[in-house]
Amino acid sequence: MEPQLIRLGYQIITISPDQPSKLIQAIQEHKWSYLLLSDSKMTGARAFGIAFKVGAKTLEQNENFRIRLEQPSGEKHHLLPVPAVFIVAKDSIIKFEYVNPNYKVRLSPELLLAGSKYAPE
Repeated sequence: MEPQLIRLGYQIITISPDQPSKLIQAIQEHKWSYLLLSDSKMTGARAFGIAFKVGAKTLEQNENFRIRLEQPSGEKHHLLPVPAVFIVAKDSIIKFEYVNPNYKVRLSPELLLAGSKYAPE
């Protein structure tokens, strides 16, 4: 999908709640070619309206599985972003968005291509 979007004129940028040092490791490990930015303080996620606070019960359950939310982000805010995709035109206007609070449901390639009709101008 990435090559097709690039041919259409898109620049792919991903934003992660992980701190920069964790992202550098991931980029090197996975050999990602797109721009990967850190939003460990969740400033961007809040601005996009996709930040949510992880509840105490979930934090406790995660701790039982040795999942510590603070480690990847380096922060204690206990916020995560809802998975989302935005197509932003060169004039900085969001032309298409897909937000689904169920992290198990991701945007289908077909829907992404349908949204790509808002190709960069």
